[in-house]
Amino acid sequence: MDYSVSVDTLKNKVILVTGAGDGIGKQAALTYAAHGATVILLGRTVKKLEKTYDEIEAAGYPQAAIVPLDMLGATKQHYLDMAETIEGQFGRLDGVLHSAGLLGVLSPFDQIGEDTFNEVMQVNVKAQFMLTQAILPLLKKTENARLVFTSSTVGHSGRAFWGTYAISKFATEGMMQVLADELSETTIRVNAINPGATRTGMRAKAYPAEDVNQLKTPEEIMPLYLYLMAPESQSVHGQCIDAQPKH
Repeated sequence: MDYSVSVDTLKNKVILVTGAGDGIGKQAALTYAAHGATVILLGRTVKKLEKTYDEIEAAGYPQAAIVPLDMLGATKQHYLDMAETIEGQFGRLDGVLHSAGLLGVLSPFDQIGEDTFNEVMQVNVKAQFMLTQAILPLLKKTENARLVFTSSTVGHSGRAFWGTYAISKFATEGMMQVLADELSETTIRVNAINPGATRTGMRAKAYPAEDVNQLKTPEEIMPLYLYLMAPESQSVHGQCIDAQPKH
């Protein structure tokens, strides 16, 4: 698939990126900003968000905004307030990338702790559900809005010891498909990305012995992230696309 987009494809667009403090979320925020977007950086660690903010600023891209939010503790009201703030400050929202996620603990199914299960479900599923509910009215007011979720290879096909994370990603894909079906008569496009094996902190936690030099960097998989946020992807809807398809 050809993921080429124009250099200012996101000009004047306002895009919310969760997990914008590091890894894929940070790189996506930088990439969107580089193509003209005003990016709202959401994450739980202010210091990391400030670093992303500073990099956007130093590059001369449109000024970003920071929304510190811990998805583990955030309530429905936090997301509603956030949506209200975005509307008040920017007057619009053109796209959302759900990139924040928790890995949890890799373990046999019968040893999954209830606390771990709850935390992963809270961040990977419930927080995304609440955030999406809160910002949907804003997206519906925008022509050609974009909603992009993050899945995983274990979100297509369950794998031993990946219990909680895999279940959360199956749920994410289900949420994406439900929304895509409901919004099929609108100009909102809803999709998901499976980034594949990428050089991130989460990947290192899952595969500590792996040679990271064999992995693609977040930057290398950005063409798909950019394309699904851009007007060029108007015909793509309700799909989960692999950023690193197996040839």
